[in-house]
Amino acid sequence: MRPKLQFYLLSIITLLLFPAIGLLLLWFFSNINLLSVFELDKIVSPMTLLGLEFGFLYGFVVIAITQLPMFEEMSKPQTRMLKNLNLKWPDVIFMSFCAGFGEEILFRAGLQTFLGPWLTSFLFIAIHGYFSPFSLKKNAIGILLFPFILLISYAYDVFGLWFCVAAHFSYDLLMFIGVMQKE
Repeated sequence: MRPKLQFYLLSIITLLLFPAIGLLLLWFFSNINLLSVFELDKIVSPMTLLGLEFGFLYGFVVIAITQLPMFEEMSKPQTRMLKNLNLKWPDVIFMSFCAGFGEEILFRAGLQTFLGPWLTSFLFIAIHGYFSPFSLKKNAIGILLFPFILLISYAYDVFGLWFCVAAHFSYDLLMFIGVMQKE
């Protein structure tokens, strides 16, 4: 299977399967109206715009810090892999949305309901491979990302799902753009 097709398949799995798992957890173990999780009346709201801004702001901070020479060797393979996919704007928008929506339903609405913000944030970063007993540099990135994920976790109860989805989407979008712009 071609790498770009694999990336699309992973994005679709994230978009569909992750929310299904989060919603199943809620259905089996809580008394929450599943439709209310989506907060459909809040999709277009000031909180969604604030989430977009927050994700972009934190993304710029991460890009600035990861430009330091100590992170260069770690980002090269990932950058090379993503550049070889020859992603276009519709690709990165779609993939960023899939990650933002799917992962936030699973982690914020689903897992966080039972595990709380701290453990859920730690799991989120660990599953993404940023905590490693073998790499201090990966751990440094994980520590850099932890406040962002933790803030999103606490924001879920205050600002709602779409703040979190928007922040995650805009952060991922900025990371993709950063890779697309690298020589």
